[in-house]
Amino acid sequence: MELTLKLNARLQPKHRFDLEDALQEILEKEQMGEVAGGGTAQNPDGEIAYCDIEIHLVDDNLDHVKWLAELLNKMGIPKGSVLQGIEPEIEVGTLEGLAYYSNGADLPDEVYETCDINYVIEQMEQAMEGIGSMYSYWEGPVYTALYFYGSSFAEMKKKIEPFIASYPLCQKSHMEQIA
Repeated sequence: MELTLKLNARLQPKHRFDLEDALQEILEKEQMGEVAGGGTAQNPDGEIAYCDIEIHLVDDNLDHVKWLAELLNKMGIPKGSVLQGIEPEIEVGTLEGLAYYSNGADLPDEVYETCDINYVIEQMEQAMEGIGSMYSYWEGPVYTALYFYGSSFAEMKKKIEPFIASYPLCQKSHMEQIA
């Protein structure tokens, strides 16, 4: 049976490969199938829109499809993801997503000279510990997007807001829920 996991995740290919590899390992171990490929869709501005992973199951047994759906939920993928190739499609995903957009063009030069996006990532992950973590990023002409997934968008946002309010590089940034 050929299935497509349409991931409501903004993952660069190298980060999608990590998920594909983990899924492949489990499918092989359980002799249930294999990962047959994947792709990343982009918006017109180049930002990642979603990803997909092609999955080949060894047979058409609906219990195996249910097993796969349960596995995906345990692995931790974003809400709004869909297992396609069967009718009806199966919604999967347990994680909520937060996109943080750091302004890379409109702040004073001294802010960019004295601040570091890696420090921002470190502080945000520390604040979100146990709730969420960064899965991927995207660098655009004006904004750098950091994509975090976790148990609660509201909690992740609440945990990082004090840091955002205090760090100069976080001026003129914005956040949105993506899953």
